[in-house]
Amino acid sequence: MMLALALILSVFVATPPADAEKSENGLVTQKVTDGVGTQHAGPDDIVKVRYTIWRPDGTVVENLEGPKAAVMAVARMMPGWRDTVRKMVVGESRRAWIPSSLGGGKIPEGSSFVIETQLIEVMAGPPTPPDVAAPPGDATRTRSGLAYKVLKAGTGTRKPRRSSIVRVNYSGWTTEGRLFDSTMLRGQPSQFPVDKVIAGWTEGLQMMTAGEIRRFWVPAKLAYANDASKPQGMLVFDIELVEVE
Repeated sequence: MMLALALILSVFVATPPADAEKSENGLVTQKVTDGVGTQHAGPDDIVKVRYTIWRPDGTVVENLEGPKAAVMAVARMMPGWRDTVRKMVVGESRRAWIPSSLGGGKIPEGSSFVIETQLIEVMAGPPTPPDVAAPPGDATRTRSGLAYKVLKAGTGTRKPRRSSIVRVNYSGWTTEGRLFDSTMLRGQPSQFPVDKVIAGWTEGLQMMTAGEIRRFWVPAKLAYANDASKPQGMLVFDIELVEVE
């Protein structure tokens, strides 16, 4: 009985139905349930989703069902999943057959994933800075190569030390404008010691006071140059210093 069920699931997962929507880039999708409204997620938005991911043989890679939901930046999703979610409206469920070419390096070469997604909510993400490509002429540069602009003045005079613990809200982009991290994805500020983050942050945070917001252009040598699993090159962060403990 279990073997028969596994075989049925494998066929169901591996073979898109004849009436599925086929895109020129190899993505295949099919709506499972209708949604409500007309709003679609934009490239800079954040979405709340539930999902199941299968391999072609029917084995489950990952499963997140109600009442839990994941919050993701659309720009950070694998290309095929991102394209699928952007077709959807809130409340809709859609199944997608995603080839490795649209897997963003997360699907083994020559294989595919099948992802069934329920779109719970679309939230506006932080707007991409207009000067994300490079520090503008009026940015201040430090001897290390860090560049910054004050977007909002803080209150008081106390600044963090290297040994301080701080709470911050932040968003980070590549110079191509791709949002790769934000406290909006977690719904609360992050807390950490000043000396336990990338060098550009350790330097920059010690210039700020509580309530202040700065934009930093962090060169690769002060960011993740030694960690290939992280975004590479110059990175841009908007940081709000919420509290210094």
